Amino acid sequence: MNNETTYPTLSEATKVWARIAALSFGGPAGQIAVMHRILVEEKRWIGDGRFLHALNFCMLLPGPEAQQLATYIGWLMHGVRGALVAGLLFILPGIVAIMALSWVYAIWGDVGFVSALFFGLKAAVLAIVLQAVVRVGKRALKNVAMQAIAAASFVAIFAFAAPFPLIVAAAALIGWAGAKAGLAAFQGGGGHGSVGKTHVDDATTLLGEEHGDLTGAARASAFRAGAAALVLWVLPVAALVLLAPGSVFADIATFFSKLAVLTFGGAYAVLAWVAQEAVGTYGWLEPGEMLDGLGMAETTPGPLIMVLQFVGFMGALREAGWAAPLLAGTLGGLLATWVTFAPCFAWIFLGAPFMERLRQNRALSAALSAVTAAVVGVILNLAIWFAIHVVWREVARVEAGPLSLELPIIASIDWAAAILSALALLAVFRLKLGMATVLGGAAALGVALHLAGLV
Repeated sequence: MNNETTYPTLSEATKVWARIAALSFGGPAGQIAVMHRILVEEKRWIGDGRFLHALNFCMLLPGPEAQQLATYIGWLMHGVRGALVAGLLFILPGIVAIMALSWVYAIWGDVGFVSALFFGLKAAVLAIVLQAVVRVGKRALKNVAMQAIAAASFVAIFAFAAPFPLIVAAAALIGWAGAKAGLAAFQGGGGHGSVGKTHVDDATTLLGEEHGDLTGAARASAFRAGAAALVLWVLPVAALVLLAPGSVFADIATFFSKLAVLTFGGAYAVLAWVAQEAVGTYGWLEPGEMLDGLGMAETTPGPLIMVLQFVGFMGALREAGWAAPLLAGTLGGLLATWVTFAPCFAWIFLGAPFMERLRQNRALSAALSAVTAAVVGVILNLAIWFAIHVVWREVARVEAGPLSLELPIIASIDWAAAILSALALLAVFRLKLGMATVLGGAAALGVALHLAGLV
């Protein structure tokens, strides 16, 4: 332990977590890097070993790993109260920002200037999703087996509209079976490597190499909090299903609850399922609106999975049939957020006391590796789906036996969108520009095209 630094109070820690929340842009990679810089390199509350240990644990869980990492470290520092402060502060700026933008979108989305701005953002988001494919692929596809799983998952969801949960379950089973069989391709873990440039030894930090929070009392407190989170998650869902069956609110509660237990691979992976269901099955949004929502999430602090709040908002706005549609949309958005994040707290509180046991389970790690590989194929499908709906104005569905896929009508190409998308791809992959620069530049070009009368 570093004796030169006193242990922070919960009030002092709250200020640090608020600072992290305000800087939580750029998706999980950027958010994890910010936490590492502040908590490990700057504050030295926790060392690299314990930080990566916690991160690997969060990788085993469904849900946004960066938010769960903050929750877990908050628990390490100050128990249940610390976890709640860290986890809630991490998502609060995103909740406020996405809700405000949802109102703007619902009221003024058809105004030329606003439409042009989101037109530009669509192109940038397409490039950013493709970048996510490359980043995750480099980490996950280390051998032929993982590449085969990724290819199979892409074909399954793109060509045969296979359900996302089925793909996740199949990949996990393959990974687990491969590890049990002793196959070399499944012996590596699914964790992360080094996060920051500076290595900080656990022994030189406040928490040190050993931490005494695994007492019986601490375990009991975590389990009680986990049970409470489960109740707070399940009760509203059950109430809506029983009291308002068939309503859009019951649909939102059940659909996003299923997402909450199957969101392995982060927001980009789960968006493929959201696009399948929210657009295709429920009809809550148009494909282009999904891109608009992702653009909102990319440009605001908090987890990218906050895009689900926008989906819930638009679904309730259109389907509730209320005289006050904006109120319905607000409640739908908050409901989607609630059933998305309440389980995240439950997983941390119930699983944290057993972190070591879970981390050392090689079969479980292999299952995670296979799921991560499958997610690469799922995100690639999402990128192609976005590209089809951004660059072309019309698509056609091809059905032949088990085959079911969407293909663009070539003659309906939107040249302005195509050129803007190409420029965004150039900016991301060749010029290596940052996300904020790409998003801001694309939005500005969209507005410029509108002023020129081209869109």
